[in-house]
Amino acid sequence: MGDDSPHASLAASRGGGPAGGTTMKLHWSPKSPYVRKVMVCAHELGLAPRLELVRSVAAMLEPNERLMRDNPLSKIPTLVLENGFVLFDSAVICEYLNDLGESTAGTLFPKQGADKWQALRWHAFGDGLLDALILWRNEREREVPLPALIDAFEHKTRAALKQLDDEALALAETPFGIGHIALGCALGYIDYRFESLCWHNIAPRLAQWHAEINARPSFQQTEPVNG
Repeated sequence: MGDDSPHASLAASRGGGPAGGTTMKLHWSPKSPYVRKVMVCAHELGLAPRLELVRSVAAMLEPNERLMRDNPLSKIPTLVLENGFVLFDSAVICEYLNDLGESTAGTLFPKQGADKWQALRWHAFGDGLLDALILWRNEREREVPLPALIDAFEHKTRAALKQLDDEALALAETPFGIGHIALGCALGYIDYRFESLCWHNIAPRLAQWHAEINARPSFQQTEPVNG
């Protein structure tokens, strides 16, 4: 296979290891929960010093031309590797960072068996909850929100929280990984954007688990902020 293939590009970008590797560019926002998921992974894996954070606004109605030079979808997070190869979607970026850092920091993605599928399920659960929350927020900020859609998003969110409340013990007993990160970021986004939901009353066991995970340095260092 020629050196201009994507596989060759990825292989070349892995050189140097997390401690001595060169810098990667991350299109970033301090408010995006998907970016936060990537940053939590980076901190947990010891890769945060290798990321050059480029503040990038990704508004639905205003495509960002500078961002689109790296990601035509104008979405964040977008990761530009040392050799110019570009990765986007937080799930892909998190797995790439895990491949870079797991040899020294341990893996965030279990490799096999029930632990693997539970981690991937929670990862999908967290991302799916975030998708619903962001659509909910976009709808409520319209000049004339559609009440039926607002009600549907709230109903789904409450159902998700109740389901996760039943899984709080399993979350606490399972080794920390990508599923915990995705769910932790989703719950943090509810705290940030939906304070009036009072979700801690809906899912008290989940709230206790979230308080514990939120005390990790990787979460403390990535709290969403305005700006």
